[in-house]
Amino acid sequence: MEIRVLGALDVRVCGVSVVPSAPKPRQVLGLLALRADQVVSAGVLAEELWSGRPPRSARTTVQTYVLQLRDMIDRALGQVAPAAGVSCAKDVLVTSPGGYMLNSGGGLTDVREFERLAGMGYRAMDGDDHPLAARMLGEALGLWRGPAFADVPAGGQLAVEARRLEETRLCALDQRIEADLRLGRHRVLLAELTVLVDRYRTHESLHGQYMIALHRSGRRGEALEAYQRLRNTLVRELGMEPSTGLRRLQRSILLAGPERPERPERPEREAAATASPEGSAARFTRVG
Repeated sequence: MEIRVLGALDVRVCGVSVVPSAPKPRQVLGLLALRADQVVSAGVLAEELWSGRPPRSARTTVQTYVLQLRDMIDRALGQVAPAAGVSCAKDVLVTSPGGYMLNSGGGLTDVREFERLAGMGYRAMDGDDHPLAARMLGEALGLWRGPAFADVPAGGQLAVEARRLEETRLCALDQRIEADLRLGRHRVLLAELTVLVDRYRTHESLHGQYMIALHRSGRRGEALEAYQRLRNTLVRELGMEPSTGLRRLQRSILLAGPERPERPERPEREAAATASPEGSAARFTRVG
């Protein structure tokens, strides 16, 4: 089985898609796919489908959706040679006491692969192996094909899970950019960061990394302008000032002297921004 939720929902049995077109069966499959190899209770499925206000027929209706999914799985199995250990759809979409489980059979699950690769990247960052960190985190981010569950109607459960997954993606992105900064790739990062700071207009870490990339590229004035734009946005929209770490970064750029690209021989790690300015404010203070 192949399960992909980091983008449009894509669940395949022996290479054949089993994603229904109807919205509610798609929701059921989305939640089962996210929690593959775990039992999802009928109550949780009902809460997802009806936002905490299930009809009296909820349990029967959920069973109907499960049967529809099993019909699609049976058709997929019928198009290929019998899979080892899988004789029918009930072996793939399993009924368990109180709920249902999607049996991945040890196949590909993009969320698990993302977490595995990102974990390797984080460990590489902790060990100051920045080339490996950039590569692993880049591969992890490459698994994303769009917002999680992009084509699935989201009830309470899936909406929360989609937000959680987006936060894990942003964390991996932040650390991959930090690794690239430490490797001296500030000019290459400018185009990407220009888009990111426009999309995430109050994300302080991304703005700090953008300021560092601009300053290292000899664009000190633009780095200071980027800070001022962020400050204006934070004050106007959230009624708050930038973090201490970001203010220190701005002062450091102000005091850094004439605009000039950083010399290649300078240690890259001295100027890297971190995923949490508040937690590691000192790292925002070295820009040259």
